[in-house]
Amino acid sequence: MAELFDRLADRRAAASRWYTDSTLAGVALGSVAVLVGATLLQVTFGAFPLTLGEAWGAVFDPSILFSVEAWRAFLLGADIPEWFTQQQHIVWNIRLPRILVGVLVGANLAVSGAIFQIITRNELASPYILGVSDGAGLVVLVVLTAFSELLPLVPVLAAIGGGAAFLLVYIIAWKNGTSPVRLVLAGVIVSTIFGSVQRALFFFIDDLSTVMSAQAWLSGSLLNTDWGEVRIALPFTLLALVLAFVVTKELDVLALGEETADSLGMPVEKMRFAVAGIAVLSTAAAIAVAGLIGFVGLIVPHMVRNVVGGDSRRLLLGCLFLGPALLVGADVGARLALNPIQLPVGIITGLVGGPYFLYLMRKTENLGEI
Repeated sequence: MAELFDRLADRRAAASRWYTDSTLAGVALGSVAVLVGATLLQVTFGAFPLTLGEAWGAVFDPSILFSVEAWRAFLLGADIPEWFTQQQHIVWNIRLPRILVGVLVGANLAVSGAIFQIITRNELASPYILGVSDGAGLVVLVVLTAFSELLPLVPVLAAIGGGAAFLLVYIIAWKNGTSPVRLVLAGVIVSTIFGSVQRALFFFIDDLSTVMSAQAWLSGSLLNTDWGEVRIALPFTLLALVLAFVVTKELDVLALGEETADSLGMPVEKMRFAVAGIAVLSTAAAIAVAGLIGFVGLIVPHMVRNVVGGDSRRLLLGCLFLGPALLVGADVGARLALNPIQLPVGIITGLVGGPYFLYLMRKTENLGEI
């Protein structure tokens, strides 16, 4: 027992000095540099090209930054001020919202992936692999194609679908307990079934434009996102991230294993499902505005863990920086690589994440349990 408390004390001591950790600072600074560079490209290039000075002049225009009228339009959905110039409209209503949605989605997917990996003690776990993405995606797809009047409730409905999918995965994997391999296999089963149902829905859609928009959504895309998507994702993202950092001590205990957590007096199953609910909410906020984007929730936590270690607070903070940088950078590649054709960002993350996952499998002998 003394050894268990020593291990927990070591984790807490590491957490207490997270702000002085040079590796975490390196991840944060590197991610910010990538994000700034991607933002620079995103606001400058497009069908209406702007010079660097014009683009950044519009971004840092004090008449917008300090305008209550403008921010009321952005965050509350009021009418856009009539005094907006064409350049200001392009930058603030088309290009910057896409970046902000990418930041929110990247943070949500990375943090939720880290939480799932901790509570399952499985580095292969992610919203996509555990079936949460497909469960939430199925609900959102049904809303998009048949119940458009429910669009304002999409994040809540997606959370319900994702939570139901995770519960189903856990039920399938349970046999006198669970294991990393059983959870992954159960997740593959649930994802396959839900994915098949998603594809089957296309045979019942008569409107071609609905089919095209749904297909783009299934591929994971930030195309045509605006302040409306920011308003949808932002409150749920803030709630999920605050809750995630509130339970970092509990995550550290769960990371020690079920027997250890139980011996320390934690109600393991109740806590696991409560924390999983936070990850499901975070995943749902991302899926509701950007569709099914794979691999971000899998590779980002693994990359951050390799650099900053397994302490939950440092891991979540690292994911909070690296996730947005990776997704916004991938979206810039999706937008500019084959210009004027814009690929869904989910294709780019798949092309990057697939080879990385293969590298991970080849490099690690005992891939799976943390």
